[in-house]
This record gives sequence, structure tokens and C-alpha cells, in this order.
Amino acid sequence: MRETDVIVVGAGAAGLSLAYRLCTPPPGRPVPDVTLVDAPAGPLRPPERTWCFWETSPGDFDDALTASWDSLRVRGRDGAVSVGRPAPYRYKMLRSGAFEALLAGRLEGPGAPRRVAARIDGIRDVASGGEVTGVDADGSPLTLRGRWVFDSRPPRALPPARTTLLQHFRGWFVRTDRPVFDTRTADLMDFRTPQPPHGLSFGYVLPTSAHEALVEYTEFSRGVLHDAGYDGALRNYTEQVLGLGPFEVTASEQGVIPMTDGRFPRRVGRSVFRIGTAGGATRPSTGYTFAAVQRQARAVAAAYHAGRVPEPPPAHSARARAMDAVLLRGLDSGRVDGAAFFEGLFRRVPMERLLRFLDGDTRPYEDFAIGLRTPVGPMLRTVAELPWLPRRSTEDR
Repeated sequence: MRETDVIVVGAGAAGLSLAYRLCTPPPGRPVPDVTLVDAPAGPLRPPERTWCFWETSPGDFDDALTASWDSLRVRGRDGAVSVGRPAPYRYKMLRSGAFEALLAGRLEGPGAPRRVAARIDGIRDVASGGEVTGVDADGSPLTLRGRWVFDSRPPRALPPARTTLLQHFRGWFVRTDRPVFDTRTADLMDFRTPQPPHGLSFGYVLPTSAHEALVEYTEFSRGVLHDAGYDGALRNYTEQVLGLGPFEVTASEQGVIPMTDGRFPRRVGRSVFRIGTAGGATRPSTGYTFAAVQRQARAVAAAYHAGRVPEPPPAHSARARAMDAVLLRGLDSGRVDGAAFFEGLFRRVPMERLLRFLDGDTRPYEDFAIGLRTPVGPMLRTVAELPWLPRRSTEDR
């Protein structure tokens, strides 16, 4: 039995960020005793991932960035180009390994969280706070108790929802024989890809040198593809659409991000909370998560250091979630052409304002003005329909 102030389960973006914020208190505040529990090396630990976000510079993690861009491009299905410079924001690319190494260096010495490698089987309330049980790396039973427990593991099941889509993707890190990439500009959405009947697809290109880039194929749809489907889409995009010529795939990554209007509970006990995707940090309409994870971590740590109940706040406003619910239903029903919707937004709305909108940082009058640049009729019909739709679990669909 180990006693601690705070237990953080999961050492991905959400768990590691919260441990970092908790262990770097304001001047005059004590450093809490934090235990950070990660999965043991092996199949339970996720492979290296890429996180992207936008923020003003300098940022907290700039020293670990792979690259950043001050110019973003969207290509329509006909090849028409919209380019924007979202100053004061920069679009940033961060690899999970570099992020972990950066925070490990910052958290060395006294006050660093205790690291535990274990498979966690149960989390529950007890009289003194929360209890975490599992099996540690050498196979021994493990029990941890803390005043507060934060669970950042991905949810085992999605909550009941009116609409649930998946953002699923595969990316290749490529190295080309000739210099084909513009390192000044990231391609945020390239709709010159075959579009599914419901949802949308696009290419995504993050250049890190004239010869190197992360090239991804992404879909928003109800189900994922087989390996051959992703590889075929990437071959078509890199060879036929981008015309890269000879290239080498140096690494790959793949993922699935839930896009749902389900309600993720953030407090699941007197002393047990959920953070990250499990705590609703993923923006339903875009799949972006990292920036919201940082907002949640800062808010939780500030509450803890001030002696308040450290309940994670909603990662996105009620207004943003309501707008996302309308878009998701419009995409899933086929009422809204996803590629045309995003093409139109990026063509008609200044890039800086659109990024603030996607971050939920716009005022109501700005949201209204942006709404007028969407297909108003289909969106209004969807607004009228939503209150009558039941929330169902994914198993019932």
C-alpha cells in the first residue's frame, strides 16, 4: 500500500501535462506528492504519436517542437487554394517522445512525481480519497491510495450520443529524392481525395524540410478502413495527387479519434476524475485535443494549489459543443457536404478568426457571422431535428 496526495493514471499528453503542472506550483505553495502511473513497456503502452495545435509564441513546449508554421493552406476538390497567415498564432507539431523527454528533464530532482509502471485494473472511492489497484511491471499486486485520482486512460466505451463519427487516419513520414515541400506552409486540409458518401476525407501535409514531411490520409466517417484501404489512399495521394516522385517511408503512425456529441463525465466519484479524451477534451468537430488538455491541466493544478476541489472544467463551452453537435449530425446525415463546408469556411473567414472559432474563443456575434458563411438551410434543419433525436450507445446503432 502506497499513500500519496495525487495519483495520475496514464502518462500520455493529459496525464503527463497534469503531473507537470501539479509539480510546478506557484511561489510559496508546497509541491504535492504525485504518483504518475504508466503502462509497462509492451502492447499496453501506445506507440509514439504526433500532436498538433496552434498558439501564440513563445509556448511552454517550443523547445521540443519538431516544426511550426505561420502559414496554413487548404486545397479544394478542384485544386483551388486558400492560404492564410493566422498571426499571432503558429501551427505547431510536437512528437510525444520529445514532449516526454522535455518534461522528464524539467521534473528531475526533489518534487518530481514518483513514476510507477503498472497495468491498472480498478479505480474506486475509499474513505480517505481514491484507490487504484493493478499489477506492477514484475507481476506483483499493486495498491495506491491518494486524496485525488485523475484517470487519463482512453475511455473503454463512448457515451450515448445522437451522433458519433470517427476521425481515423494513417500517416507516412516520407523522405523524397527531390525537394518538393514548402517548409513555410502546412497543408491543413487537402480535399483532392475521394470523398466517402457520409462524412469527408482529406490529405494533411506537415513539411519538416524540403525533402521530408508527415503526409496523412484522414477520414471523418462511421467506421475505420482496413490496412489496404489506408495504404491505397496514401499511395494515391502521394503519387497521383502530390506527385512526390520517388520517396522512402521512414516511419508511420495511425490513430482513431472519437467525434461525438456524447457527454463525457469528468467526475466519476468523490475523489476520482477523468481528464483528456475521457474527460471530454477532444473537440467533437475537429478531433483536436492537445490545447484543451493544457487548459484542463492548468485549471486543475490552479484549483489544487489554491486548496479548492480540483475538478476538471469543461474543455469546451456549451455553445461550442452545441455547434459541434449540429455539424456532426449534418455530416453524418449527408445533409452537409463536409468538403464544401470546410472549403467555404477557410475561403471566407480570416484564418486567425477561424482558429479562434475552432478553439471556442470567439464571441457570439463572431459565431453568428461565421454561421452565415455555412450552408444555412441544411444547418437550420439540423438544429430543428436535434432535440428529438435519442442518445444511443454505439452498441445500439
